[in-house]
Amino acid sequence: MSDSGGPDVTQELRLPWDDDPDDLYEHAPCGYLTTLPDGTIVKVNQTFLSWTGYARNELIGRRRFRDLLSSGGQLFHETHYAPLLSMQDDVHEIAFDMVCADGRELPTLVNSRLGRNESGHPRTIRTTVFNATDRRGYENELLKARRAAEESEQRIRVLQQIVADLAAAPTEAEVAEAVLRAPEPAFGAASASIYLIDGDQDQIMAVASTDPTTGNWTDMPRSSSRAVARVAERGDLHVVASLTEAKEHFPDLAETMLRSGRNTVVLLPLTTGPADEHGMAETLGVLAFSFTEERRLTDSELRVVRLLGQQAGQALDRARLYDEARSREERITFLAETTRVLDEKHRLLPRARRLVERLVPAIADWADVRLQVNTQVVKEDAGGPAPDADLLAERIAAVAASGAAAFEYDGDELGCIVLPLTARGRVLGTLALRPTEPRPGDSTEEIFLIDLADRAGLALENARLYEQERQIARTLQRSLLASDLPRGDSRFAVETHYQAAAQDLEVGGDWFDAFLITVDKLAIVVGDVVGRGIEAATTMGQLRSAVRALASAFEGPARLIEGLDRFVERVEAARMATVAYAEVDLTTGDLTYSCAGHLPPLLHEPTGGPDYLMHGRSAPLGSRAGDTKRIEHRQRLRAGSRLLLYTDGLIERRTRPIDKGFEVLAREFSRRRDAPLQGLTAGLADTLIGRDHADDVCLLCLTLGTEERIERSIGADRVQIALLRADLRSWLDAHEVDPVCRDAVLLACSEAVANAIEHGYRDDPFGMIDVTATVTTDAVEVRVSDQGTWQGPVADVSRGRGLQIIRQSMDQVMFDRSDGTTVTMRRKREDA
Repeated sequence: MSDSGGPDVTQELRLPWDDDPDDLYEHAPCGYLTTLPDGTIVKVNQTFLSWTGYARNELIGRRRFRDLLSSGGQLFHETHYAPLLSMQDDVHEIAFDMVCADGRELPTLVNSRLGRNESGHPRTIRTTVFNATDRRGYENELLKARRAAEESEQRIRVLQQIVADLAAAPTEAEVAEAVLRAPEPAFGAASASIYLIDGDQDQIMAVASTDPTTGNWTDMPRSSSRAVARVAERGDLHVVASLTEAKEHFPDLAETMLRSGRNTVVLLPLTTGPADEHGMAETLGVLAFSFTEERRLTDSELRVVRLLGQQAGQALDRARLYDEARSREERITFLAETTRVLDEKHRLLPRARRLVERLVPAIADWADVRLQVNTQVVKEDAGGPAPDADLLAERIAAVAASGAAAFEYDGDELGCIVLPLTARGRVLGTLALRPTEPRPGDSTEEIFLIDLADRAGLALENARLYEQERQIARTLQRSLLASDLPRGDSRFAVETHYQAAAQDLEVGGDWFDAFLITVDKLAIVVGDVVGRGIEAATTMGQLRSAVRALASAFEGPARLIEGLDRFVERVEAARMATVAYAEVDLTTGDLTYSCAGHLPPLLHEPTGGPDYLMHGRSAPLGSRAGDTKRIEHRQRLRAGSRLLLYTDGLIERRTRPIDKGFEVLAREFSRRRDAPLQGLTAGLADTLIGRDHADDVCLLCLTLGTEERIERSIGADRVQIALLRADLRSWLDAHEVDPVCRDAVLLACSEAVANAIEHGYRDDPFGMIDVTATVTTDAVEVRVSDQGTWQGPVADVSRGRGLQIIRQSMDQVMFDRSDGTTVTMRRKREDA
C-alpha cells in the first residue's frame, strides 16, 4: 500500500487468471531467439520451432542464426544486418527468408537487440521473428494488380501513340509501318506482318513484316484458302490460340507456326469502321501478329485489338483517297527537281548522264538517251537489262522521224517507252525508258512522261548551245596565248599549261610567255589581268606584246616593269594586272626576276627542298598604293634546277588560307622533282584543282641546264613511258649522244620499264619505278629499278619479247634481285 492508503501502482499487478510467463514466452505470437554474439542459438521458443519444423536440440548450441537464412539472406546478414546491429545495438523489421527443416522458405520480419555487459562488451543478441507470409501474399496481390494496371495503361498509351501516328501518316506505306509497330509494345508480340488488299489486281499483297523469315510472308490471291485470305474475306478477328487449333482450322498457318516456333497467332482485319446493320464493313488488309508462348487475350486486350483494326482501316482508307493527289504532287516535284538538277551541269554529256541517273531507279529500271550532235550520235544509258537491240533501234528511228512518242510494251518485263527530245521545233534525239511500274493506257502517266521529255529536250539543247559558245571562247583564249615558245635548245626546256575556268563562257586574262632576248638570255613571264571577257583578253595580248617589246639585253626585269607601268597609263584596262618576269643567263645560270603584285615563283634545285623566291617584290602594275618602286633580285641556279611560275587560280581557295595553298603546291612540286618535265604542269593542275574550278590557271615550268646524271621516278602506268622517253631523249641530245646509241637506249629503257609495270606491278597500280642514266665519254648506262613482285626468274619473262629486245639493243644487261628488281644496261657510244 502507498502512504496515502491507496494501492501501490509501482508494484506489478498479477491477475489470478494470468498465464505462466514461461508459457507466454514459449507460445508467444512471434518467434523468440537468443544467440551469443557469434550468432550461436542458445534459446528458442516453441512458436519459432513450430513455424520452421526444427527440433530444439537441432538448433541450441548447434546452429547459428545466419545458418537458418537463405543464401541471399546470409549475404544481407553479413553486409548489412551484423554491421548495423554492432553499431546501433538494435535493428528493426529486417526482411529475411528463413529456410525451414523441410527446405521451404518462410518470409519473416526480424527485430534484434544486442545486449552488453558492464564493460560494454557484446553479451547476447535477442531476436523476435514475425511470420510475414500473409503480408507477402498481400504485397504480391498488390503488385499483380499494379502490374495489370500498368500494362493496361501501357496499351492505352501505345494505342494513343498509334492513333496519333496514323493520323499523321499520309501514305499507305506509312500507315502500314505505324500499324506494324503496334503489337510488340501493346501486347508483347514476338513478330508482326501486314497485308493489304489490292482490289484492282484482286491480290492480297504482303507489305511489311518485322520478321519475314518466321512466317509465310508472300502475296496471295484474294480467293486463296490461306488463313490471311479467309480472315480478309470474312472481316472478323480470329485468335489462333494454339497449334492444335491451327491444325484444325488453318493448316497453312499451323505449318508456319510449327516452323517458326510460334504458339499463338492473332489475325486482325483492318476495316473502315464498325460493321453496318447487315454486319458488313470493308476490309482493306490484315494485321497478323504472333507470340512464342500460348496466349489467351483478355477481354480488355481484345477490345484494344478491335479498336486498332478499325483505326488502322480508317487511316488506310484516308491514305488511299489522297493517293492520286499525292501522286500528282510528286510528279510536279520530280519534274521541277529534274530541271534544277540538269541545270547544275553545263555541258552536254554530263547533262545527258545526269538525266539518266535521275530517271534510274527513281521512275525507271532502265533508260537510254540518244542525241544527234553534228554527225555523231551521243548515247548514255543506265540500268538493265536492256530491251531487244533491234526492236529498240527500230522504235527509236520511228520516233525520231515522226516526233511522236511510242507508248508500246513488249510484254510485262521488257516494256519500253520511247519519247522524242525536242526543242525549238526540232527533234534532238530520243529518250527510251522502261518504267519501274508500267501502267499501259494510263493517260496521266503518259502526259507526265511527255512533259518530262520536253523539259529534258530543252535542257539538253541549252547545254549544246553552251558548249558551242564555250568552244568559241576557248579557241579565242588559246589564240591569244603564246604559241611560239623556244624549243630544241639543250641548255633549257620549257613546259606550260593553261586551264580555263570550268563553267565560264568568257575568256580570261591569265597568260604566259617565254622567248630569247639574245642567243644566251632567256625571258619567261606569267601574268594575270583583272576581270574577264574580251577586254581582259585583249589587254592580256597587249601586255604580252609590250613585254616582248620592252625586253632588253641590258635593262633587266625592274626596268621592264617600270616600262609596263608607263604602258598601263595609256591602257587603263591593264591597271592592277600582276606580272612575274624573269631573265636567265644561259651561259652562267644567273636568274634575275621581279614580281609586280604576282605570287612568288617556286624554285627546286637538284638538291634540297622547294623554295619560294620572295625577293624583288612590288605592287601590281599601275598601282597608286603600296610599294611602287620596282626592284629585282639575282641569284645563280645550278644545272638541273626547275623554276615554276603560276597564276593565283592554282592555289587560292575560298575554303582555306592561302598559306595552305602554298604548302600544298610546294609539296606536290617537290614530289614531282624527279618526274619527266613533259606533263608536269598539267599533272600539277590536275592534282591541285581538278577539272571543276572557278578560275583560269596558267603554269610555266623552266628546267635549266643539262643534268650530268638524270634521275626520274614514275608511276606504274604505261602513259608515263612516253613522257619518260621524251625527257630522256632531250637529255641524251643535250649530251650529244649519237642517234644510233640514243635510239637504242630509248628502246631498251622503254622495254625495261614496260616489263616492270607488267610483271613487277601487275597487281599494284600505285607502284613506283626509278630510272637513272649516266653518260661517259665512251658509253651510256641506264638502271631501271622496281620493288614489285615478279613471278619466277626474270630471265623466264619473255612475253612481248621485251628481254630479247633489250639484249639486242644494249651491249651489257645485268639483273639484280637482292632488293626488288634492278636491270642495269650499258651501250657504247658510236662516236667514242
